[in-house]
Amino acid sequence: MSTYDQIVSLPLCAGLTGLGLVLSYLVMRRRGLGSGLRGAAWSLLPLAAYLTGSVKMFWKIGVAIADFAKGFVFSAEVWSGVAVAGLAVLLFVVSGPLRRRGKRGQDQQAVGAARAKSGQATAGREIAPRTAPVATTAPAQSPAQSPVKARKGKNAPGDDDDLGDVEDILRRHGIT
Repeated sequence: MSTYDQIVSLPLCAGLTGLGLVLSYLVMRRRGLGSGLRGAAWSLLPLAAYLTGSVKMFWKIGVAIADFAKGFVFSAEVWSGVAVAGLAVLLFVVSGPLRRRGKRGQDQQAVGAARAKSGQATAGREIAPRTAPVATTAPAQSPAQSPVKARKGKNAPGDDDDLGDVEDILRRHGIT
């Protein structure tokens, strides 16, 4: 196994910088000053890494990654952990649709109960025709129960009354 001490990094970094500067000069002659300056900037990075001590750090990072990979590939304990993590992900993915199915069933039960209540409340009363105003004398009512004004010929005989019911409820609450 190679160590940092066995590698001569100054000649390597200086060589990369020199080669990069020569190539940058050639690029500058072909593509212009902007491309050449950008190439020179990239070319100076290996020398800067050597001078700041970053090469040693990058070497240690590379060795640590290689040791981790070596231990990862040949360890039964690590592969057991990978299998358990895979099982956890599988259970998580499977639980998503099951949770949605359960919520949908609860929502449908709540809607059914609400429909049953509203069906019982309107079963005993009859809806008056909406084409002509009703002229009746009724005792004075509180503002919360003000009489509903009939619509003036908006519905044709074949129209659906559900929309009319919604409009009447909105009018009762002062929403027009």
